[in-house]
Amino acid sequence: MQIEFYKYQGTGNDFVMIDNRTNFFPKEDIQLIEQLCDRRFGIGADGLILLENDSDTDFRMVYYNSDGNESSMCGNGGRCLVAFANQLGVINSQAIFMATDGLHHASVGDDAIVSLQMIDVDEIQKKDSYTFLNTGSPHHVQIVEDLKNYNVKDNGASIRYGELYGEKGSNVNFVKKIDEDTFSVRTYERGVEDETLACGTGVTAVAIAMNAIGETDKTSINLNVEGGKLVVSFDKVGDHFTNVFLTGPAKFVFKGSIEI
Repeated sequence: MQIEFYKYQGTGNDFVMIDNRTNFFPKEDIQLIEQLCDRRFGIGADGLILLENDSDTDFRMVYYNSDGNESSMCGNGGRCLVAFANQLGVINSQAIFMATDGLHHASVGDDAIVSLQMIDVDEIQKKDSYTFLNTGSPHHVQIVEDLKNYNVKDNGASIRYGELYGEKGSNVNFVKKIDEDTFSVRTYERGVEDETLACGTGVTAVAIAMNAIGETDKTSINLNVEGGKLVVSFDKVGDHFTNVFLTGPAKFVFKGSIEI
């Protein structure tokens, strides 16, 4: 069977997009999804996303990590899916869609900038050396001094597979403060099992964590990632973070077809 796909990237976090509104895609085939995401034997991507019909919203997002398994929310993937839906004519400039962590609102501009509302956060575990929270996906956030030379893959894997988070593991973010409203971030992603150029739920977790532990009192925070720049904004009421938005570029790369 020949299938059509689209490739998108958001600050270097790249995805294979498939319009599955006719439910043709064999979504239970983990090996196929893993192969499509393989950078040597397939198309190559950090993840694969299906755009599907939803009875109550504009569309449904179904996200798979590059290991072929369906996964929790992907922020940059969600932003790219909004841009994809706009390209298909499913939406105009505004979107409401369903994902694994619930309802999301988003907007897309003419300049390929997509702003995506993330889930509210009110449970944050603050420890001496790290912070843990869920922004649609679980995230470990840890400040390091020499982020540029830090071994993200090895140290991230040791935390992801360590006793701290058990069998399910966690995404792991390493952070360096640049100034009061800017932080640099490098992320080890669970399911990709490597460092990625950006992670949307990860930078969202970093922004909220840095505010929660007193590293900044800003509610609009710039995040420098390996693939570019993202902005996270939110409202804070006590220990509750609401109206959380992840904003940045979401760009179409190319379109193609592949035999499966």
